[in-house]
Amino acid sequence: MKISVPATSANLGPGFDTLGLAISLHNQVSIKPSKFHSVSLKGEGSNNPVLKDNNMFIAIFNDFYHNLSNRKRHFRFEFTNEIPLSRGLGSSSAVIVSAIASAYAIEGIEIEKEKLLNLALAYESHPDNITPAVMGGFNVATVQDNEVKFINKNMPKSLKAIVVIPNRPISTQLARKALPYKYSKDDTVFNISHSSLLAAAFISEDWKMLKIASQDKVHQKYRMKQMPELFDVQKTALKNGALMSTLSGSGSTLFSIAFNDDAHRIEKELKKRFPHFKVLSRDFDNAGVTVDY
Repeated sequence: MKISVPATSANLGPGFDTLGLAISLHNQVSIKPSKFHSVSLKGEGSNNPVLKDNNMFIAIFNDFYHNLSNRKRHFRFEFTNEIPLSRGLGSSSAVIVSAIASAYAIEGIEIEKEKLLNLALAYESHPDNITPAVMGGFNVATVQDNEVKFINKNMPKSLKAIVVIPNRPISTQLARKALPYKYSKDDTVFNISHSSLLAAAFISEDWKMLKIASQDKVHQKYRMKQMPELFDVQKTALKNGALMSTLSGSGSTLFSIAFNDDAHRIEKELKKRFPHFKVLSRDFDNAGVTVDY
């Protein structure tokens, strides 16, 4: 069987730990019965031998599989990764979601996506990445009584995601440490109002509102200072017609949305201005995690 999980972009500016959406950039794992345990890895992370020996996917999969089946079997795991590691595109959430989904699927147990999402919450305490990884599309999510409460909406085919992936990461741990200990009332109200407006713009498909609604005063400027060229990436995207441009998660990827007619021009300009960064234009993913037998 083959399990596929999309990349995700979280926060989307002001929606700190709350807003997220899924992008058609996938990690896939193919699982086959085997006489002995084996792992192969292609794509992102394939040059990192530690991932084969200390694989978070295998650890989570084994925990769930042993609990579900109460037996020990060997499998061959073949990973094909498109999601860059430690770049703010939800690579950890993709691993968690695919590992849990795989354990259920290998036993032939159908699991509702809401249950899968809440099981993933034990490994990822914030719902902004795991929710779109499971559900696809655009999501507003919060945690109440150890359960994810969310509203999901499909993204239209008329829009493209443009991601600029730097050649180095921003540590999530360091990115959180860079944030202020306290915020002013004005900055707090600014983010609440803009996050609310941004969610409303996505739900109502008022795309012209995204540029204003995606402004943030809580985290982006503090994190982007660790890689100052990101400010220029953001300005370039917006100047060339992006509807919004924000730090993806805690970085270092810069995420933009554009109409299809503008996406190619924006992608071309970003590649020209930042040749040392990887620039990709992708559709949005409305399926979330999928399992194919």
